[in-house]
Amino acid sequence: MPPEATMRRGAQQQEPAYVIHRRPWRETSLMVDLFTLNYGRISAIARGASSSKSPLKAQLQPFQPLLLGWAGRGDLKTLTQVDIRDGPALRRTVSLYSGLYLNELMQRILPQEDPHPILFAAYIEALSLLAETSDVEPVLRKFEQAFAAALGYDFAWDLATDTGHTIRATHTYCYDPEQGIVAAVSAGVRLQNLPGDALLALAGGDYETVASRRVSKRVMRVLTDYLLQGRPLNSRSLFSHPRGERHES
Repeated sequence: MPPEATMRRGAQQQEPAYVIHRRPWRETSLMVDLFTLNYGRISAIARGASSSKSPLKAQLQPFQPLLLGWAGRGDLKTLTQVDIRDGPALRRTVSLYSGLYLNELMQRILPQEDPHPILFAAYIEALSLLAETSDVEPVLRKFEQAFAAALGYDFAWDLATDTGHTIRATHTYCYDPEQGIVAAVSAGVRLQNLPGDALLALAGGDYETVASRRVSKRVMRVLTDYLLQGRPLNSRSLFSHPRGERHES
């Protein structure tokens, strides 16, 4: 049965998912925001999850791969099944902070019940890489670009959209979320003075140089701020911690 038909009937089982945010609900329950493979972001109630006798509070953790079932036809579902799957653990502080940043980005921006299976795969890959490395910046930048593409704001690092020409290493360029990389400075442009050689490096997947990292961070910060529409990301403040300051999101 297609996912859309199952959702209309108000029940789902064995759906791959991750918890991206949770908070107390009434006396003994939790409200969880979930990123799922086939339904995108949904909100659900885990009844009795805060009870000392329930295993759900320990199971419904961020970054834990889950298979979930739920019931309900409205915007707020009720969890009926929680099964844990094996997955990587984010043991480094900077990796944990980075994962929380990705979760908050999705929790605040993704529309409800809008499937993004390619982004779901990118999220799984990002968690796997964050578990393996302390150099988190390339991981964050690549996920941010996958996130932007899922929302319709994809762009090519090596193409000026206003001219249709390939980026030249000796030129400087601009960036605007609604246009991508552009050659001409205009009133609507958010970022200027982006070196062409750094843009070409990023187009080739090179996040190793200081210049390419600086440019990718500037561009993605402007893009995520644009998508947030003035709403703050609390997880960004975590990177002011001495152990995380070199990897600011």
